Amino acid sequence: MGMRKPVMDLAVSVAALLLCFGVAGVASDASNHRYKKGDHVPLYVNKVGPFHNPSETYRYFDLPFCTPEHVTEKKEALGEVLNGDRLVDAPYKLDFNTDQKYELLCKKNLSKTDVAKFRSAVSKDYYFQMYYDDLPLWGFIGKVDKEGKDVGEYRYFLYQRFHFDVFYNNDRVIEITVHTDPNIMLDVTEDKNIEVEFVYSVKWKETTISFEKRMEKYSQTSSLPHHLEIHWFSIINSCVTVLLLTGFLGTILMRVLKNDFVKYAHDEESADDEEETGWKYIHGDVFRFPKYKSLLAACVGSGTQLFTLTIFTFILALVGVFYPYNRGALFTALVVIYALTSGIAGYAATSFYCQLEGTNWVRNLLLTGCLFCGPLFLTFCFLNTVAIVYSATAALPFGTMVVIVLIWTLVTSPLLVLGGIAGKNSKSEFQAPVRTTKYPREIPELPWYRHAVPQMIMAGFLPFSAIYIELYYIFASVWGHRIYTIYSILFIVFIILVIVTAFITIALTYFQLAAEDHEWWWRSFLCGGSTGLFVYGYCWYYYYARSDMSGFMQTSFFFGYMACICYGFFLMLGMVGFRAALLFVRHIYRSIKCE
Repeated sequence: MGMRKPVMDLAVSVAALLLCFGVAGVASDASNHRYKKGDHVPLYVNKVGPFHNPSETYRYFDLPFCTPEHVTEKKEALGEVLNGDRLVDAPYKLDFNTDQKYELLCKKNLSKTDVAKFRSAVSKDYYFQMYYDDLPLWGFIGKVDKEGKDVGEYRYFLYQRFHFDVFYNNDRVIEITVHTDPNIMLDVTEDKNIEVEFVYSVKWKETTISFEKRMEKYSQTSSLPHHLEIHWFSIINSCVTVLLLTGFLGTILMRVLKNDFVKYAHDEESADDEEETGWKYIHGDVFRFPKYKSLLAACVGSGTQLFTLTIFTFILALVGVFYPYNRGALFTALVVIYALTSGIAGYAATSFYCQLEGTNWVRNLLLTGCLFCGPLFLTFCFLNTVAIVYSATAALPFGTMVVIVLIWTLVTSPLLVLGGIAGKNSKSEFQAPVRTTKYPREIPELPWYRHAVPQMIMAGFLPFSAIYIELYYIFASVWGHRIYTIYSILFIVFIILVIVTAFITIALTYFQLAAEDHEWWWRSFLCGGSTGLFVYGYCWYYYYARSDMSGFMQTSFFFGYMACICYGFFLMLGMVGFRAALLFVRHIYRSIKCE
């Protein structure tokens, strides 16, 4: 009897668990996406907005559609709110596997103000977005009739009838589309009171597509044969560029350096008092610590953090976390990873600052924490104010801003301080293979093309040309309605970008030292990060030549947030260029004998 009771208890527990799982398997539950015939399937309306202005979106019921008696908002994650999603229960009833023919949604009297709102929305190509069982669907709210009309005499029509086609496999929803009836429309051209009837119908169709593959159709547009061909062409073009650049720079630098090493070795054997020339001549100044070393250390630390953030984001993308319309996953990942990697910024900045014999490491740590977050915060405050004025969904609720402040206060700042303390206590010394003289040599007069700005233009053009083709697809995805899913290609392009940036910075650093200019520290960082300036220049081209975006809000959002992204790009690639140049300079001066 002593053993029977535990066995009976275990059997009862297992039976209870099996019963719970069995009940859960057949019940209507949005969490496991399984339904029975006639079960309620959640349908949420999300937002409306001009089709060509992806940032300018508004709540669905900001337009005078049929509003339910009780508007219930769906609880959303941080990333969904940052993405501008504002999901509320829809008045449509699309019960599982239940056809409906011309169901009256509502009959409504539109005032002149309501008609004016709809006409303005139709004229701006407003679209609506909904989610049915976590599947996105879109449609336009009306159309403009331009046929047979003179300029300024267009007619504006509002769609009244919507038809839903829902595909299912056994007890799961697989696909949904919505169509509008162009034969039943309401003329909203004139400001007058109108009665409107909104009608919808539902048709359920069986399909053999499995539930696991239901999101694949949303990524097919980015993986069509002609799109893949262009993508792979850009990859091959970039790879050829990298191979040619690497081979050219490798051959030239190795040959030139070999001749330099032989020449300097011969000079040491023949005449020690012979005057030195070239990069060996400035061996006593090349490791002289730069001006504004605290700022340089902060830039290196912030760039290291952003580089780490990019790598982790690519890892998540490659393992399939950012599948199409995983609402807010990317924004959530960026916020969380940036907060968790702040310790890397603190450690990299403070340790490097202490190597440069800096004393005020606390100020350096504060500068590191504000270097990227500061401009981003100021930009966000301005753009969020603009969104509030426009009453757009891009305006963050107060609760979301409190969450972000708490993340920054409780996670980002403590990790930054801990990283800074660890960097200060690392006690590592700057590894300089040659001694630095007491007084700096005067830099000779150099031609204009060896100054900082021309060098930055030369340094940024080649890496930018390697990613130029891929930039269009990224912009069309971020600032449009195209879906980007080929993250493997994007990762290859990123690796190519890093390699090209490192090699071009090394080459320009050698030419600078050969001209007896020893102030290479900041120059290497600026040359490495100059690609970010080219990307921001491409923003202007894309906005005015490749997109149809317009309006103050969309323009400010596009150029404001792209300025922050390109600034982060500048810091990240500047760190890559500086690190590569530092390794190169240490290597060449370690290979010669200097007094």
